[in-house]
Amino acid sequence: MSERLLAESSASREAFFEQEKERLAQLGREGQSPDVMFIGCSDSRVLAESLTGARPGDLFVVRVIANIVPPPGSGESVLAAAIDYALDVLKVKRIIVCGHTDCGGLRALERGLENGCPGNTADWMTHALPAFDSVQHKGLCGEELHDALVEENVLLQLEHVRAYPSVQRAEAEGIAKVHGWIFDLEHRHMRYYDRNRGSFVVYVPSTT
Repeated sequence: MSERLLAESSASREAFFEQEKERLAQLGREGQSPDVMFIGCSDSRVLAESLTGARPGDLFVVRVIANIVPPPGSGESVLAAAIDYALDVLKVKRIIVCGHTDCGGLRALERGLENGCPGNTADWMTHALPAFDSVQHKGLCGEELHDALVEENVLLQLEHVRAYPSVQRAEAEGIAKVHGWIFDLEHRHMRYYDRNRGSFVVYVPSTT
């Protein structure tokens, strides 16, 4: 397996560097300056660059289980460091928290973390428990419950992101904005959170 991956990696790198050689050379000379920080799930089906059409240097990507951003003071420093670096060093203008349907971490919440969820994973998923608590009393079940949880979890993680001092400063000064997205694996569309409507809306490209 590892030999096959190494072989495929070699061929893939050759094609990638040939296709992006001018872009990579520029980035090598000038350094990176992405406009967007993308916080997504570690799920192998959800690739930030593929979903957005981004090229090298476009996105500063962090991928974690269930696109969770632990709140300040939680003792988890990885996301805190990444957010501060994105805003204070890279000067990104947008932070996107992107969830997705059929999320394994959120399905573990629905089953109950005590039902076979490994210890460290269960500890991590407690940062999404408030989202589950807010939807489980709505009388939903099955995929309706899951889809509602996916949305509520993105909203919760947006709250966590906005609680960081560096984000509060950037938003107050109009330097950066925070956005919530959801990728629907089955229907292949993207929903974004519309603050004016107070709900997630399927993005439809403009025809004009």
